[in-house]
Amino acid sequence: MLPMPPKTTFASDNASGVSPEVMQALVAANAGYSIAYGDDGFTEELRSEMNTLFRQEVSTFLAWGGTGANVVALQSLLQPWQGVVCTQSSHINVDECGAPERFLGSKLIDLPSPDAKLTPDLVTAQLDVLGVVHHVQPGAISVTQSTEYGTVYSVKELQTVIAAAHAGGLRVHMDGARVANAAASLGCSVADFTCAVGVDVLSFGGTKNGMAYGEAIIVFDPELATAVEYLQKQSAQLPSKMRYISAQFSALLKNDLWLIQARHANAMAQLLADGVAGISKIQITQPTQANAVFAILPPESIPKLQAWSPFYTWERENEVRWMTSFATQESDVETFLEGIHAIVDG
Repeated sequence: MLPMPPKTTFASDNASGVSPEVMQALVAANAGYSIAYGDDGFTEELRSEMNTLFRQEVSTFLAWGGTGANVVALQSLLQPWQGVVCTQSSHINVDECGAPERFLGSKLIDLPSPDAKLTPDLVTAQLDVLGVVHHVQPGAISVTQSTEYGTVYSVKELQTVIAAAHAGGLRVHMDGARVANAAASLGCSVADFTCAVGVDVLSFGGTKNGMAYGEAIIVFDPELATAVEYLQKQSAQLPSKMRYISAQFSALLKNDLWLIQARHANAMAQLLADGVAGISKIQITQPTQANAVFAILPPESIPKLQAWSPFYTWERENEVRWMTSFATQESDVETFLEGIHAIVDG
């Protein structure tokens, strides 16, 4: 007998609601009037908080969502004849409906990677075409932290791949839709694996970590800041009532709530991974380093499980992805494991 499905879904961390602290911040921001387009006190406060977070003066811009943030960030790094080196499984390549290529007018140079990470060798191999007028010129790399496979670049890994990019004259973008989960996993300052290792522009995620909507574009290279300001408007990513996004981010940053929620999500993913590790018919395909579990299941069990509690299949044959969030409870994991045992073990 199958139990009742868990209250939460393991389909996506986007499926969770808004954390109570963020909702309270939205209500507070709704009182009275504020100047539009970022000239408000909430956004001014957030910019100061981001300077403190990254231990240097940065330029903070806010966008409606992750795809828009990535498009604006990447536009600032490229000339029209240049492309972006990324992995085949990257969000900009797979899950943004071609938006980067359409709005940038630039090619994504997507490379196979079993763990969704770029390596120095992968980047260096693309540099042979530099100076050859017939070929798209690599102009930037885009790394995802944590990756679409739930893996996390170590600081050393980022240092080496970014050094390879810089040696070839390439700029560096980081898609940080789940940057909080990466910071919680690494146990170091977010500055240590972004600006300190040479990232030029960061897409800083909020929606997957308890916000209703909104992402930040953090520009570390001051030479790029003016361009981003215009690109943000031109790309329809300049929210007029920006205070509502700023207030949400400030609520996450207060007392390290963004890290507390990410640590919880990561811990729930590890609990789930530990729970399925002993099932002989299930093969975990990636190390569980953030808030995702990837596994290969018997093919006949997948639609039955999905009908009971929804989740997504992934890239490899019979591979599934289970995501946890700040709202996932231990009881949800335990119930989900009961269902997995009942269906997979029969």
